[in-house]
Amino acid sequence: MNQEHTGNDVLLEVHNISLSFGGVTAIEDVSFDIRTGEIRAIIGPNGAGKSSMLNVINGFYHPQQGSITYKGETRPQMKPHHAASHGIARTFQNIALFKGMSTLDNIMTGRNTVMTKNIIWQALYFGPALKEEREHREFVEHIIDFLEIQAIRKTPVGRLPYGMQKRVELGRALAAEPDLLLLDEPMAGMNVEEKEDMCRFVLDVNEEFGTTIALIEHDMGVVMDISDRVVVLDYGKKIADGTPDEVRANQDVVDAYLGVSHG
Repeated sequence: MNQEHTGNDVLLEVHNISLSFGGVTAIEDVSFDIRTGEIRAIIGPNGAGKSSMLNVINGFYHPQQGSITYKGETRPQMKPHHAASHGIARTFQNIALFKGMSTLDNIMTGRNTVMTKNIIWQALYFGPALKEEREHREFVEHIIDFLEIQAIRKTPVGRLPYGMQKRVELGRALAAEPDLLLLDEPMAGMNVEEKEDMCRFVLDVNEEFGTTIALIEHDMGVVMDISDRVVVLDYGKKIADGTPDEVRANQDVVDAYLGVSHG
């Protein structure tokens, strides 16, 4: 684990969040925080409300109750454009890439939120816009080197194996230079080797870019190895919150999710 890199400053806090869909409760009165520089895991059985919580954090879902404090500013809900422009990036459970576009072009789309030149400059494509385009390409090339995907930079992503597509999606999220990176099951469907690679990249992103990470992951070995703190949801409620060792020893968690054999 990387607790020596974890600051005590709270980057984001959810206060008493409740979310329902047509009378069905997805999240019920959940509060927790994410500290600057940490890897924060959100775990729980299927249907526990984990992806719904990420969707609340980046503004896709609007809770009926509670508030979010991000970088010291409290609001009843986050809006997606506000989240994106203020440094929150996201990957998805189901890969959401442009399948016909190359790896390079997919990662370039992640730069949209940090481009400063307006559409007229970009259409004219000279002067400041050309200079900015070169700078963005340099940054994207750095990400491609970092993720070790130089060999597929011009390959349409639809032709890539699943594990590589997940790596490209991580690259696109990193292209936005996020302060907070939300990873929704980044290792789902991967073989052992692909999981090991993705674990290494998540740790490296946290360490080398200084990016705060909140992740949902079903592989408990992965969660316990790389997380600084873990919050556990079950049926939309928070049942535990603490270090991996504290959570592993929590009987409510064992009963709900991990199983006695993991104790």
